[in-house]
Amino acid sequence: MDDELAEVLRIARCASERVRAIYTTSFAVTLKGPNDPVTRADHEADAIICRALEASFPGDAILAEESAPADAAEIASRAARERVWFVDPLDGTREFVARTGEFAVLIGRAVNGRADLGVLVMPVSGEALAGRVGVQAFHEDGHGVRRLIRVGDEVDPRRATMLISRSDRPAIVAAVIERLGLARVVGCGSIGVKIARIALDQADVFVYAVGRAKRWDTCAPEAVLTAAGGRVTDLRGAAVSYASPDLNVLGGIVATNGALHEAVLHVTRAAVVAA
Repeated sequence: MDDELAEVLRIARCASERVRAIYTTSFAVTLKGPNDPVTRADHEADAIICRALEASFPGDAILAEESAPADAAEIASRAARERVWFVDPLDGTREFVARTGEFAVLIGRAVNGRADLGVLVMPVSGEALAGRVGVQAFHEDGHGVRRLIRVGDEVDPRRATMLISRSDRPAIVAAVIERLGLARVVGCGSIGVKIARIALDQADVFVYAVGRAKRWDTCAPEAVLTAAGGRVTDLRGAAVSYASPDLNVLGGIVATNGALHEAVLHVTRAAVVAA
């Protein structure tokens, strides 16, 4: 593991420890918007990560969920920089509040608008995933034992596992399940956790079409999954651009083991056109 990735993993673990500590308490919950909770854990982890990134990578831009600027021009200016960190200090706050354990700390970096490096830490289990695109990805357990990871090679959708949200099943997701004959469909927590499970060869497909995802939800997981041999695009098959001045991932997400990607896109492209 190179020095940059090691430093980001250290930072993410520091934030994860704080999230886990708050998770054991009777924390308060407020709403930023409809069905959009926030807690002390979100804010405190955000502060830990941003301070550390500023110290370790001076000159890089940072866009973090709980401290992103309100000014659209400033967001666009940061996103246009060569190196941009996208931070979700608590991906899956609703899962955190519901105490399912299926949430994560995400730190991803984009270089020239493409996901380049990512770290994901799951505070409850202490597991971490990290990767650099074009190099490799690895898993580290709560005791620090590390192993390289690679996506599965399932090519038959009828034997594949698809991960879905427990609360939302949009028409596009239903169409993928029906038309590809996916027999195993499993509800799972945050976006980061879902994509992590594909990188760990615990699942094969994830499709997100609700429209609430932000670029800090996808940058780190995309880098890790790509480094592990998987693939991430929007519903039409286009790459996610992290240089966009809009933080929303408006085109949806298709994340797979790579082997099934074109089959899934065949369905999602048609569904987008028909919508």
